[in-house]
Amino acid sequence: MMRPVWKLRFLPVCVTVSALAAICGRADAQPPDADPAGATVDASHAGWPKTPWGDPDLRGTWPLQNISDAGIPLQRPVAIGTRAELTDEEFAERLREAEESDAAYSVEIDGDGTAGLADWLRASPLGRRTSLIVSPANGRLPSLTPQAAELYAKGRSTWQSADVVDWISDLDPFERCITRGFPAVMLPQPYNNGIRVFQSPGYVVLQLETFGTRVIPLGPTPPWPTQMRAWHGNSRGHWEGDTLVIETSNIVSGDSATTDLAKRAAGPVPGRNNATLPVGPDARVIERLTMIGRDTIAYRLTYDDPAVFTAPWTADLQWTRDESYRIYEYACHERNTVTEAIDGSRAKRRADAEAVAGN
Repeated sequence: MMRPVWKLRFLPVCVTVSALAAICGRADAQPPDADPAGATVDASHAGWPKTPWGDPDLRGTWPLQNISDAGIPLQRPVAIGTRAELTDEEFAERLREAEESDAAYSVEIDGDGTAGLADWLRASPLGRRTSLIVSPANGRLPSLTPQAAELYAKGRSTWQSADVVDWISDLDPFERCITRGFPAVMLPQPYNNGIRVFQSPGYVVLQLETFGTRVIPLGPTPPWPTQMRAWHGNSRGHWEGDTLVIETSNIVSGDSATTDLAKRAAGPVPGRNNATLPVGPDARVIERLTMIGRDTIAYRLTYDDPAVFTAPWTADLQWTRDESYRIYEYACHERNTVTEAIDGSRAKRRADAEAVAGN
């Protein structure tokens, strides 16, 4: 079992009665009986739990922390090429590091250790994976378009350069405690990787440990006007058999090069080096969630933004149920460190200028 995560988290207020019912109605419900990890897939899915109204039951807590702790990267190292899995020797090294991390874990002392990471690696099909990206075949993000590459290089974020921070326009939305970006929020990050699923008739709700809750209506719903945008976009879901398909558009578009906050976007890919990736007006995300075991969801995400990437890319991972994982308030807000970042940057530049003048 993975240790319960220790950070403060955010539980937003839902915006519809149906969505609120989905959350409150499941709060004290018991998860389905668990099968051992690594259960074989029942192709018929006939035995998987259903909700009282007949939809596949995805409700529960599905943290991604093990994927992050195990160091399974989003992008495959270039030297590995198209090889999707580690060799026996490489896997042994990953396992050794996990065992060392498990040995360092303590319930009493909050440190860098993990609980059960090595066992998870042995049981999970992800344990030997060289990347979460499965398409393109090299396991890496496609090349940027020329315009996107230029905007990316000019992006404003302290992840890219901490030299000049004069105003909030020099910080990206993650640094300002607004969002990690979409679909970056659905992929493993260094910390706060909890996802909790609620369901009610006509809705699926994904509570994210950091920066928001996605309320997803099911069935035919009218699309948003083109000019209406949201950080996590406009998501609409439907069932294809036992697979929940979520299609998202109307993501806030823009870049990090501009100083106009109304034209800023949040990088769609997790990772410090990706914070200044722009988002085009036609960016689309398709997610597919399928129960493949009583405690396992197969999750596939495809991102298509023709203004930024020269081809779509797809990430494939599995969610593992862990009802011991607790999601608390994530109390990050823009006033936390913004003024300190601005004051610190100005002080450093004054000190540097004085040092140069004194020579």
